[in-house]
Amino acid sequence: MGLLLAKMMAVFGDREHKVVIIGLDNAGKTTILYQFLTKEAVHTFPTIGSNVENIAVRNTHFLVWDIGGQDSLRASWNSYFSNTEIVILVVDSTDRERLTISKEELHRILAHEDLQKAGVLILANKQDVKGSLTVSEISQCLTLDSITTHSWHVQACCALTGEGLPASLDWMRSQVVAN
Repeated sequence: MGLLLAKMMAVFGDREHKVVIIGLDNAGKTTILYQFLTKEAVHTFPTIGSNVENIAVRNTHFLVWDIGGQDSLRASWNSYFSNTEIVILVVDSTDRERLTISKEELHRILAHEDLQKAGVLILANKQDVKGSLTVSEISQCLTLDSITTHSWHVQACCALTGEGLPASLDWMRSQVVAN
């Protein structure tokens, strides 16, 4: 009976689901957060610390933490992981030189004990830029096929136009409803 009640609460949105958005600096994390919220591109500045917003998707409520991605701030990411259900990794699809760093950070955080049950959404941002890496290329570079302990999904997107972001929210919702 308790399991049925928990599933019903998840479907009807009585509970908030924690999401953290991580990624290297200048990947588009904050632009994506506010595109989720307002469906408009907003002018942003580098995040020092974090931004947090509540986002509702068809009666499913997410508390979304956007965490600064500068090198000096990455060590503090793990302090945000408690009770996280979904991790969003935003990747700048044009930043070929730093994709290895994104890969290392992704695999490092997936080993964190607070994220053992978290789903992972990789947003391949800046797909509107000529010469950007494809979803397939990003999947290969991040060695996503080696991730067997977490459910994951890669979504092409453009933070400025919002393209690909509704599908991302649908994936997030399906993950929390299924759990």
